[in-house]
Amino acid sequence: MARALFVCLHNAGRSQMSEALFARAADGRHEGRSAGTTPGEQVHPEVVEVMREIGIDLADRKPKRLEREMAEWADVVVTMGCGDECPFIPGKRYLDWELEDPKGQSLDAVRATRDEISQRIEALVAELDAEQASGSVANG
Repeated sequence: MARALFVCLHNAGRSQMSEALFARAADGRHEGRSAGTTPGEQVHPEVVEVMREIGIDLADRKPKRLEREMAEWADVVVTMGCGDECPFIPGKRYLDWELEDPKGQSLDAVRATRDEISQRIEALVAELDAEQASGSVANG
């Protein structure tokens, strides 16, 4: 089982969508978590709304602060706009996804971000599945 950590600034939009979409796509084969370098108070309302459209409810999720232990836990760390505030752990695989912050965006813009994340998640899960099949992902 591979472990993925999704990190953005506030853990209130992109990383929350990523964690939820990853859980759906991985279907228990891999584990995902999310965090933010400066967590917000709540998941952005526009994010909650567009995720509900696809059957995922993020209304009760609380943004979490990124701790070094979280990055150490992960096999793959996906960053989204946290820049130099994201910890670097040698030996971890890092991906940087340049995605618009959904805060205050129109629902159409947030849907576009959600759909972009979904495509990236599908590709990541397929990669992790292939690595797991070949035995190159650490078992957790």
